[in-house]
Amino acid sequence: MRTFLARLTVTALLGGVALTGVGMPASATAPATREPVTTVTAAPQSRADNAIAWFAARNGSTAYQGYCEKAVENAYGRTGIYASAKANWNDAVRRGAAHRGDLNPPKGALVFWNISAYGHVGLATGDGNFWATSVNGRIGKARLPYFANYLGWAHPNF
Repeated sequence: MRTFLARLTVTALLGGVALTGVGMPASATAPATREPVTTVTAAPQSRADNAIAWFAARNGSTAYQGYCEKAVENAYGRTGIYASAKANWNDAVRRGAAHRGDLNPPKGALVFWNISAYGHVGLATGDGNFWATSVNGRIGKARLPYFANYLGWAHPNF
């Protein structure tokens, strides 16, 4: 009962945050065989959340101008998968994974445009917005479709 009350108190102090799998000692004089918890970690973010955070951390950067495909791959912790955004889109079409013209991509989906010989790609936030290079000449967030010749979206294939 004391352990339950300790967990309830900690949960209340943390504003209702659930601490799953975390054992809390019932009191400061807990038995020697039970050590107090010294760290509490948050649940891991999804891959999409991590990729979005990658772009947000680089908001305003010009370091990836001309390298939109590299940017989305790097956001997902990868590099060198596709030679261009156009190659990525064409592969999605070939695999039957492309959602042509759909302006409602889910969070983490890649969004594509036919705006150059290499195409263009960004990362959907799931709320009608996306992150990409070349938004006002730098990494930025904008509302879909933003650029001309929107192709659609596909889940990343990496």
